[in-house]
Amino acid sequence: MKDLKTPGRPWTSSPSARALGALVAVLLLGALFNAEGAFFKWGTHRDMLRAVSVFGILACGMTGVIISGGIDLSVGSILALASVTFSLLTIHWHWAAPWAVLACLGVGMACGLCSGALVAKAKMQPFIATLAMMVFARGLAKWVTGGEKISQAVKQSDGTFAYVDLPPLFKWIDSRILYDNISVVTLVFLTCLLLCWVLLNKLRAGRYIYAVGGNEEAARLSGVPVGLIRIVTYGVSGLCCAVAGMCQACQEYQGDPEAGAGYELSAIAMVVIGGTSLNGGKGSIWLTLIGVLTIGYLDKILSINAVGEDKRLMLTGIIVVAAVLLQKSRR
Repeated sequence: MKDLKTPGRPWTSSPSARALGALVAVLLLGALFNAEGAFFKWGTHRDMLRAVSVFGILACGMTGVIISGGIDLSVGSILALASVTFSLLTIHWHWAAPWAVLACLGVGMACGLCSGALVAKAKMQPFIATLAMMVFARGLAKWVTGGEKISQAVKQSDGTFAYVDLPPLFKWIDSRILYDNISVVTLVFLTCLLLCWVLLNKLRAGRYIYAVGGNEEAARLSGVPVGLIRIVTYGVSGLCCAVAGMCQACQEYQGDPEAGAGYELSAIAMVVIGGTSLNGGKGSIWLTLIGVLTIGYLDKILSINAVGEDKRLMLTGIIVVAAVLLQKSRR
């Protein structure tokens, strides 16, 4: 993991140390309130990873956007659009899985590139540009489906419904492998994580993303194609949304135009709690992984202890505020 601490400050003031400290505190909380030993069973951890994987995929794309100094509020809506597109192509139109996957990736990337173009070329604030895309993508998902879920029940010309077989890809992504010990969707999340790490740490574009987020004017004067980098960053976020949308559809066995509502807040929370700065220029995909695990474990611990969703949401909001305040106090 890239060490992001400021020279002259103790190691404990680094984002990585604070993120790890938060994760350790949550794990200790789980060990203490273990719901009669449920926390110590592998099935609990396996199910947590499965439940958090879709959010984690969104957080992977969100990490690059935030490091570049932007924000993306449209990820939940693009997820819904990809989910219904994938379900429509595979369940109703019987497209082969590879072509359906490519088409959905294209839809997600197109939405991301549009957001990036609005930010880079039209000089719109990222908040406004992605807010517009959030509304547009959600509306498009509802228009494509007529406001209905795309499931195995296919409406016939006479108004009746006929049930079709679910494509094998749906059942495979929703399955578990390695002797039933890990979900396929978790492996998809880890693959996205690795690819984003390669982008941010091994490619020139990754260095440019950090430069643009750190000081856009200095990056421009240094010859960095700022506009192109912003467009690419949002395009990658759109790709992650498409992957997450397909995984969501496979887990639910349907495409729901209402899916992903509020997911953008969870993705941002995971990135911020991991320690990536909202001001841009600082962060790491591995910090995001820590944030994903922290939120995932916290939600799972509260769930196995029968804490209501309302209280879990309020606690998550408090933690996000605390993480941002801690970032400001450590500058």
